[in-house]
Amino acid sequence: MPFGPASRLGVSLFDETPPVEWVPGYSQEEAETIIKAVYRQVLGNAYVMESERLVVPESQFKRGELSVREFVRAVAKSDLYCSRFFTSCARYRAIELNFRHLLGRPPLDLEEMRGHSTILDTQGFAADIDSYIDSDEYQNTFGENIVPYIRGYKTEACTSMVQFTHTFQLVRGASSSSLKGDLSGKTPKLNALVIQGTPTAVISPASGGATFSTPPIGSRSRHGVDASSGGKVYRIEVTGYRAKTFNNISKFRRSNQVFLVPYDKLSQEYQRIHQQGGVIASITAV
Repeated sequence: MPFGPASRLGVSLFDETPPVEWVPGYSQEEAETIIKAVYRQVLGNAYVMESERLVVPESQFKRGELSVREFVRAVAKSDLYCSRFFTSCARYRAIELNFRHLLGRPPLDLEEMRGHSTILDTQGFAADIDSYIDSDEYQNTFGENIVPYIRGYKTEACTSMVQFTHTFQLVRGASSSSLKGDLSGKTPKLNALVIQGTPTAVISPASGGATFSTPPIGSRSRHGVDASSGGKVYRIEVTGYRAKTFNNISKFRRSNQVFLVPYDKLSQEYQRIHQQGGVIASITAV
């Protein structure tokens, strides 16, 4: 059943696709479907080459020696996962992606993120992965035989509206990956938002130039005291630096900044941003 208006927010495929579950007696072809579903969820919808697949855990799963949960654990503890989402990412970006990949939701609050940071400091990467998979939440939600799935847009998975809105910072749609489909890449998206308990705008990925990137920590800059005669103000989102031969230093160092600009100043602002090394991610009317 469609999820109402939220079907336009990039979650319709998640909502309309039933959980993938292993049932004893499944064929090898059905086992392969489950293996691919685990890779897709745990690796954040990233492409996995044949040479990167975990041949031994796959074989153990097909022979019934590993449950779905233990296969998820093997993928999450693998060098493949570690290199993509831990060693190459900032600490809190890695933690928020673990929540997405293993529990299907964003972190609840700063204490929850800090708890996992403490485990990483005192026990290491493998122990932190275990803390998600061995949690009561994982067992009660997915059990031994259900592949984890995105569920943070559902009321039973979130305890606050703030946490609900943060889901759309981590999930931009069923076709985007955790890193390549995201403006923030390997830098944290939710750290400041979780610390301050700040909700974020939920924007349809189908709208023109829409993006689910973190708003600036500071206040937004608005140019002009009023809208144009047409009554419109435009929201310009500026993201990472793209080098230019005549401008080696960008003034836009944060993952993104937002400017509200009246129509008659739009062309001038567009030129200023590019002259200073910024990259415009979206321009939308507000």
